[in-house]
Amino acid sequence: MATMSREIRLKSRPVGLPEAANFELATVELPEPGDGEVLVRNSWMSVDPYMRGRMYDRPSYVPPFQIGQALQGGAVGTVVKSNDARFKPGDLVESMNGWREAYVAAGAALNKLPAGGVPPQAYLGVLGMPGMTAYTSFHRIGEPKAGDVVFVSGAAGAVGSAVCQIAKLRGCTVIASAGGDDKLAWLKSVGVDHGVNYKKGNLLENVRAAAPKGIDIYFDNVGGEHLEVALEVARPFARFIECGMISIYNNTEPTPGPRNMAYIVGKRIKMQGFIVSDFMDMREQFYAEMGGWVRDGKIKWEETVENGVENAPRAFLKLFSGGNTGKMLVKLS
Repeated sequence: MATMSREIRLKSRPVGLPEAANFELATVELPEPGDGEVLVRNSWMSVDPYMRGRMYDRPSYVPPFQIGQALQGGAVGTVVKSNDARFKPGDLVESMNGWREAYVAAGAALNKLPAGGVPPQAYLGVLGMPGMTAYTSFHRIGEPKAGDVVFVSGAAGAVGSAVCQIAKLRGCTVIASAGGDDKLAWLKSVGVDHGVNYKKGNLLENVRAAAPKGIDIYFDNVGGEHLEVALEVARPFARFIECGMISIYNNTEPTPGPRNMAYIVGKRIKMQGFIVSDFMDMREQFYAEMGGWVRDGKIKWEETVENGVENAPRAFLKLFSGGNTGKMLVKLS
C-alpha cells in the first residue's frame, strides 16, 4: 500500500514579512525505500527564525529554499521501514526533513536518538539545535566567569531561555529582555535576576536600571535597538555573542546601523557572529553536560505548539510577532 504524505512548499518568495500566500500544501506519494534507505513518519517538526533567510534567493551559509519544493527543517520521527542495518522500525530519529508528514531518505542522513529519558521534541529544542546554539556560543565566545552580568535579548525564545539558565548555572547575573510580562514571569521562575519588557518604557533606561554597573556579556537574538542599548551599557572588554537579528529579517530597505558602534574601540568589545556548525567539536560536551542538567531538572523549557503540518506556516509566522514562549513546534499527526 502506497504511503502518502502532506508537505509544505514555498509557493513564492516573501517580500518583507512572509504571509500565508507564500506557502502551499501538497500531497505526495512516497516511493518504497531502496538500498540503505529508511521510511520515516514525523511526529514533531521545528520552525526557526533562520529559515526566513533561506526564503531569499541569495548566497548564504545554507542554500535557499526552492520554489515549488518542500521546505526543510529539524524534525523528529519514527522509522516505519528500513533497508539500513543501523535502523529498525520503531527507532526514533532526527533529520532535516521537516515540513512534511513522512519521507524516504538515506539512513546516513539520519541521527538515531536515545529512547526514553526526555520527550522526543526536546531534541528539537533544549537538546537540539537551539540548545546547542546557546551552550556552545555562550561558552566559546562569551567566556563566562562567575559574577559576570549577562544581558539576553529575545530571552523567552528557545535559544534565549537556554542561555539565561546556562548563565545562572555558571554563576552569572542575568538580565532578560522579552515582549510580555507573562514571558518575563516564566523567565523569573527559572532563575533570571531582572526582566525587561521591551514593549514598555524606555529600553535603555530599563536596562541601565537592571545593570547599573554595566554588562559583561550580551547575547544578541534581536539586533536593532537592543544592540545599540547593549553597546551603551557594556563594560570594558565585554563579549557580544551575535546569534541573530530578528528585528531586521523582514526589512525591505537597509537598516541604519547602531549609532554608537564606536564603543567597540574604546571599550575593547569583542563582537563575534557564528553559525552553530562552527562548534561541532563541542557536541559531545553539550550532550553530556546539557543532557545532565535537563535530566536533573536544572534546565527547564517551554513549548508553543501548533497541530498539523497544514499549520506549520502559521507557526513560522508567529515567530515574527512574539507569538511563542520557548520553542515553537508543530505536532504532526
